[in-house]
Amino acid sequence: MVQPKKFLEALQKSGITFFTGVPDSLLKNLLAYLEEHVPMENHITAANEGNAIALATGYHLATGGAAGVYMQNSGLGNAINPLISLADKEVYAIPMLLIIGWRGEPGVVDEPQHKKQGKITEALLEALSIPYVVLSADMSGENVESEILRLSKLSKKQGNPCALLIRKGTFESYKATKPAKKTSSFTRENAIEIILDNLKGDEIIVSTTGKISRELYEARKKRTEDSEKDFLTVGSMGHASQIALGIAHQKKHKQVYCLDGDGSTIMHMGALATVGWVAPRNFKHIVLNNMGHESVGGQPSAAGIVDLSGVAKSSGYSFVSTAGNKVELVKALQAVKKHKGPAFLEVKVNLESRKDLGRPRETPVENKKKFIGFVRK
Repeated sequence: MVQPKKFLEALQKSGITFFTGVPDSLLKNLLAYLEEHVPMENHITAANEGNAIALATGYHLATGGAAGVYMQNSGLGNAINPLISLADKEVYAIPMLLIIGWRGEPGVVDEPQHKKQGKITEALLEALSIPYVVLSADMSGENVESEILRLSKLSKKQGNPCALLIRKGTFESYKATKPAKKTSSFTRENAIEIILDNLKGDEIIVSTTGKISRELYEARKKRTEDSEKDFLTVGSMGHASQIALGIAHQKKHKQVYCLDGDGSTIMHMGALATVGWVAPRNFKHIVLNNMGHESVGGQPSAAGIVDLSGVAKSSGYSFVSTAGNKVELVKALQAVKKHKGPAFLEVKVNLESRKDLGRPRETPVENKKKFIGFVRK
């Protein structure tokens, strides 16, 4: 297996000392090491992968150097436009080294949202004319270092992005030594249970990808309820609020709740402006804010310095509130339920979850069919 320390040293030896990107679970050990051993002036966690490509471009324009840009392969969707229209050698010729976690690799068991992306990842890189190499746990440290050096040189010579495609299990485990900052006295799962307790029962819920959807599913099981009222979004990080908005706009007699995360809200924050512009009277947006990308390793998000409620208010939401404990949450939920207009509630929760957290048994299509049956009644 590849040691995160040796990997980072190889990158730095090749001249790559600035890093940006969006966290990925396959890269969590590397990113945990990077978080603790690269100073903040040389590392920026981006809102989305396209932004990371732009940050790497700015770094090159300012210094002449090439940046390391990390992401999950699903993030290539966000990155394709700036990779083609900005960084490509036929446009501005920006060198950078992409470090991509290969979720859904053919032959490797993974979640349904990663299967198609895993199949087409290599074809996408080839279509984008991005030279790449696949790194795996069975490669020696010397081979890994030589490939990093080769692609870094190639990227700088061609003026074009190159990529390291990282297989599952490539990196050795690395446990962060800095404890996560505790932001609240209760967990996200507790908050979801309280939310369900305080709804009437006929509301539509759209939950964002990652552990929020998994915890909502577990909460329904615990209550012996079917999940037909819930659209459990898998993949498409940052888009749950617009799925909910599309439903709310068409089903005006139904109350539609979006359970979102801080990382996903920040990823496509322009969505808040769209909600405020459309101003659906039946739209309730609840952001469970743990100030981190907990589903993929717990790396900090920009939510630690962003007033999300203030952004929502400035974006046109007619009601905003925050809650940091059970009493505040129950009180805020009562106000949200009564309010007519797009409402926004930020709930501050801990950066933790159960290790035995389950996953939905139904396929995404099965969830969709049950959900449609409830929504279209």
